Amino acid sequence: MGWYDYGPRRDAVTVAELRAKAERKIKRLQEKGQQLQPVRIEGRTISRSFWGKAWCTNLERYSDFSNRLPRGRRYVVHGTVIDLRIETGRVQGLVVGSSLYEVDIRIAPLNADQWTGILEQCRGSIQTLVELLRGEISAAVMQIVTREGSGLFPSPSEIQLECTCPDWADMCKHVAAVLYGVGARLDENPALLFTLRDVDPAELVDRAADSALVYGELKVESRLKTNDLSAVFGIHIEEIEGDPPALSPSLFKRPPRTAGRRKTRSGT
Repeated sequence: MGWYDYGPRRDAVTVAELRAKAERKIKRLQEKGQQLQPVRIEGRTISRSFWGKAWCTNLERYSDFSNRLPRGRRYVVHGTVIDLRIETGRVQGLVVGSSLYEVDIRIAPLNADQWTGILEQCRGSIQTLVELLRGEISAAVMQIVTREGSGLFPSPSEIQLECTCPDWADMCKHVAAVLYGVGARLDENPALLFTLRDVDPAELVDRAADSALVYGELKVESRLKTNDLSAVFGIHIEEIEGDPPALSPSLFKRPPRTAGRRKTRSGT
C-alpha cells in the first residue's frame, strides 16, 4: 500500500508523527555530538535533477523491489532518513521508525567491460565534466548511461540489503527509504553516483577526443579546477574526491533480537 492510499485523516496523523519523531531523534543525537547528514526533501518530489530522477526511475524498473518501494518513498519524503552516507560500493543510512534502524547497502563496482563499453559508446559526445554532472548531455548519451542492465545503475543482483529492523522481507521500508534518499543526494552531488560505482566521470570526458589534436584542445576544459566545480554545485571538492566521514559506531549499536537471524538480501 502506498502513501497515497491512506485516507486524509490517518495520513495526516502518521505524517506528523513521523516528522516529529525524526526531528526529536536528530536533535538528541546532535546534542550528543553526532554529525548527521539527513535527507531533506521539499514537497513530495524526491529528485529534480537528471541523475536523481534517473536513479529513482531505475529503482522502479525492478519488480524485485516493487513491494516496499511505495512505503519507502513515503518514509523518505517525510524526513525519516536522518543520516545517509555514500562511498565506494556502499550506502549507509539511519532511519527512524518505531525505533532507530541501521541500513547497510552494498553495491558491486561497475563491471570493467561494462564501463569500457559506456566509454566507447559515449566517445565524442561529452565535452565537459560540468555538462556531464548537470545532466546536460544528448539524448543518445542519456540512453547509454541510464540503460537498464548495461548503464551506470546497479541491477538487483548487484545489490545486497541489510537492515536492523524486525521486518524479514527482502526489502523493508527503511531500506527502500534509503535507496530513494540516494536519488535526493544525487541532486546535491551527482558525482556520488560515480563514486558509488567506483568509476571516474572524467574518463567519459577524456574519451571525447578522437584525435591527439582535438584531445589537446579539450583536455584543459574537461578537467575543471577545484574552484570551478565548487562554484557550479555549491559544494567543496573534497565532498566528491575525498572519503565521506565515517559513521560513529555508537549510532549503529544493534538492537537485541528476540528471535531469528539478521536478514541479508542479495538481489536476483
